[in-house]
Amino acid sequence: MIRVQVASYQAVSILHGGPSTQLEKTIRCMDQFGVDARKFDSWAPFNRATCDLFHLFAANIGTYHLAREIHTLGIPLVVSPIIYSLHSHRYVRAMLTTTRLLKKVGKGLWSDYGMTAEMCSWAKAVLPNSRAEADLVIHGLGVDAAKVTVIPNGVEERFANADPALFKQKYGVENFILNVGHIGHGRKNVLALIKALGAIDHPAVIIGRIIDGEYGAACVREAAKHKHVLLIDGLQHDSEMLASAYAAADVFALPSLFETPGIAALEAGLAGAKIVITPHGGTREYFGEMAVYVDPHSVDSIREGIQKVLELRKDNALREHIRREYLWQRISEKTAAAYRKILSTP
Repeated sequence: MIRVQVASYQAVSILHGGPSTQLEKTIRCMDQFGVDARKFDSWAPFNRATCDLFHLFAANIGTYHLAREIHTLGIPLVVSPIIYSLHSHRYVRAMLTTTRLLKKVGKGLWSDYGMTAEMCSWAKAVLPNSRAEADLVIHGLGVDAAKVTVIPNGVEERFANADPALFKQKYGVENFILNVGHIGHGRKNVLALIKALGAIDHPAVIIGRIIDGEYGAACVREAAKHKHVLLIDGLQHDSEMLASAYAAADVFALPSLFETPGIAALEAGLAGAKIVITPHGGTREYFGEMAVYVDPHSVDSIREGIQKVLELRKDNALREHIRREYLWQRISEKTAAAYRKILSTP
């Protein structure tokens, strides 16, 4: 049995975002594949002898120092970077080169790209979620392609069997346009989505924790202008109500600035919703021609994309594709295989 410790940044349990879901669901059935995966406890004494491998989900300032200490101890490190940039690979390389030159001049100079690149250099394996992320890691950050393996994000099979009745009974709405995510992070682009929804005469539901701040407040104000837009301040990810919302929806819209690739969209697709999504961040690799892609910087494009999908009939193509390729059990199996490859290599 391979003994693995897994961890992410400290705020991961507060944000309840993609990295939290990815970590939790990846390790849930690892024992089926010969892996004893446990969450790292930063307050418990760490016994090097009981850890064969350490897996970090997210490579950023929040995980940098932990990665450095694991590397120093000589424990094989695996990193799932969970990064994406709208900048070109050439731009990323230039920024990284500049940061490294500045660090030679004076200590204490850091950049996001620099920390991510250094963490990936320490890792025995780097596991991006998409080919687009892999290309950024290899061609932008300069990571050796030989240690990069794409491990997709996944989805729980329970969403395929969700009952729409629970949501319909509580909120009195069905066949609506749905969005699930944080309300207040600019990257999620919820304000532009609400503006687009305001011009569509169709029920819409937005579910997400409303983050205190100007952007979150602007989303609330905009939603209040439109009686057909229902704002729900968060549902637990494991709740039956969230699964029911996916099943009750007609269209799921995720016009973020970028996604890697948007676990919520996979969940909605598995529940049978038609998908409107950003083209940035590897989404095309997951959804192919079974989704409509919109320009997240254009309210008109978002509106037109949603209207187009509303006119389409549902079919099972995307649902079966997700069930075949992206269930968490399959993702865990691929991850366990990556672990074995690392530990079997001298």
